[in-house]
Amino acid sequence: MIDVVSFLPAKRKSTSSGWISFNAPCCSHQGENVDKRQRGGLKPSPDGSWSYHCFNCGYTSSFVLGRNLSFKARKLLQWLNVPSEEIERINLESLKHKSIAGLLTDRQQVVEKLYNIEFEDRNLPADTQPLNDSAREYLQNRNISLDYPFLYKTMPRPGIMIPFTHNNQVVGHTTRFLDNRTPKYIQDIQHGYVFGTDLQRDGWQWAIVVEGVFDALAINGLAVLHAEVNDAQVRLIRSLARDIVVVPDQDEAGMKLIDRAVELGWAVSIPEWPEGVKDVNDAVIQLGRLGTLLTILANKETSKIKIELRKKQLAQRLRH
Repeated sequence: MIDVVSFLPAKRKSTSSGWISFNAPCCSHQGENVDKRQRGGLKPSPDGSWSYHCFNCGYTSSFVLGRNLSFKARKLLQWLNVPSEEIERINLESLKHKSIAGLLTDRQQVVEKLYNIEFEDRNLPADTQPLNDSAREYLQNRNISLDYPFLYKTMPRPGIMIPFTHNNQVVGHTTRFLDNRTPKYIQDIQHGYVFGTDLQRDGWQWAIVVEGVFDALAINGLAVLHAEVNDAQVRLIRSLARDIVVVPDQDEAGMKLIDRAVELGWAVSIPEWPEGVKDVNDAVIQLGRLGTLLTILANKETSKIKIELRKKQLAQRLRH
């Protein structure tokens, strides 16, 4: 076990969501004033992996057991005054785990299948903080697990920030504002990005493609983040090497996603959910995760003729 927590300052506090807050060592190195309000947050995992985010200057880094320490992770350890020989020991201990059967688990094997697509690492905005009670309640009401590293953002409007990750590196983000004014979302997204690749596991037969980020989080699916799929997203999704099922939102915009899925030869599922349910997250709220997944797989179609028939039936329901 690699215990990075032992290197943290003695003055620290733990939150109910698993984050450990302490004076952020990165601030003075990022051109900011020395942090005295414990705005550095580290979230350790039982296997020794961890992720770090500074709520003041926005610096992020992470460490995954079985991999080399990244440049940003090394810098953080240096700022924590970890001796260079100890940093090398951590790196060596991590690499030793590569050969342990079962440790290069589902996620690592999925990464190896990806289409060798890389995205630029990006820092998250600095004006973020851990979730408050109202944000946690919002996520719980949508049946979204709090295990994902959500953040709370106050400016320009209060909202929940969802980091976009690819291969466990932060490559962008979206914020869902909580005041229900428009726009409801604002995001930093790179061309070709698909949310949810880090949620996938090796051995899964299906990759379920949805539109919205909360739809993907509700069932560990892939979100294209709009009602269209560009060619770069197609390459990334196909690189997972599994059967693809597209579940469109049940509205006018979802029709475009159905047409694109047919063009690509992907299966489409348009379940007849209860009245008022228009997307996967709505279904999970009413039917639960398992119930929603069962309805998706029970209604998947690969025949172009049957998909067109389901599309016409959906259009008819939308008109009434």
